[in-house]
Order: sequence, then structure tokens, then C-alpha cells
Amino acid sequence: MTASVSVGDKKQFVRWFLQSYKMKRRECIWILNYMLSNDELLEKTHFVEEAHYCPRAMVMSSTESKELPFRFYKGNLMTADAEKSFHDLRLNPEQDLYLQLNFPNRPPTPLYLSVLEENPYIPLDETINEQDRKLAEDILADSLSSFQEEKLLKQIDEALDANDKEKFFELSTLLHNIQAIKKMKGE
Repeated sequence: MTASVSVGDKKQFVRWFLQSYKMKRRECIWILNYMLSNDELLEKTHFVEEAHYCPRAMVMSSTESKELPFRFYKGNLMTADAEKSFHDLRLNPEQDLYLQLNFPNRPPTPLYLSVLEENPYIPLDETINEQDRKLAEDILADSLSSFQEEKLLKQIDEALDANDKEKFFELSTLLHNIQAIKKMKGE
């Protein structure tokens, strides 16, 4: 993986992150500050999501996150011992490190998006399943919307046949609202 994010951008993000969030474990603050002082390590650090798939990864959580406070992954091993992982960082700064930070980031901040990289280790079937799930949700939502519209149109016809003006106006307003929502969503 080539370094597509500059060390300067990573430093700016880490500084912002440390000023904006409190960490569940103080060792995480030490590690992030150490990264700021070590350009070689920061150059080999990649900010990703789902870091547990990566061969050498670290996951840290802010106090606002519901995730576990800290995890370090190396090969098939996983530890919650931040001191061991810190020693690994110091001894192997030339190895790629994939870092996942769990913090409230909705909507994502531009600084975070500027350093976030695609995780090359996420299994392909995970990606496909996510895409398939989204596609299925979209198809289901479209089908449900079409069904509701058809049902309303049928009820409007029945109200017209029965000369029920009140029901006609009520159903027409409901249909208009559904169509307005679809238009706003860009459907």
C-alpha cells in the first residue's frame, strides 16, 4: 500500500483528535503522542475501519464510544495490553500499522475523511455482503413505496366511485405527501 496521506495531514488529524476527545485508556494518549513525535512510524500508520482484519493493527476508543477501550492485533495474536503494543511500535516503526479510532464521527469530519484510507484486508465477501444488503434494502424500499402508491390510487378510485369527497381529499393528500418525500429523496 502506498502512502497516499501525508505525514503532515496525519499529524494535524491526531492533534485535533487528542484535543477533541478523551480516551478510555490513558496509554492511548501516550501512543498517539509518540506517533506525533515519530515521522517514520506515522508514515507507516494507516487510518482505517475494521482494523482487526489487518496483519498489524491497533483499535482505540474514546470515552464517548461504546467499543472496547483498546486492542492490538499482530498476526493471529490479540492483546489488550497497551504497553506491549507500545514496545512493538518502538521496535518495529518500519512495519505498516493500521489504526482504527472509535469516536462519534457522524457526520464524519473533513479531517478524519482526509486521513481515512481504504482497508485492503477486509475480506471480499464482507464487502459484497454489505453491497448486497444495501441493494436489497433499496429494492425493498422501492417495492414498498410502489405498493403503497398503488393501494392509495385504488382507494382514491373507490372514493370517487362512491362519491366520497372527504375520503378522496384525505387519500389524495396522503398520496401527494408520499410522492413529495420520494421526490426529495431523488427517486
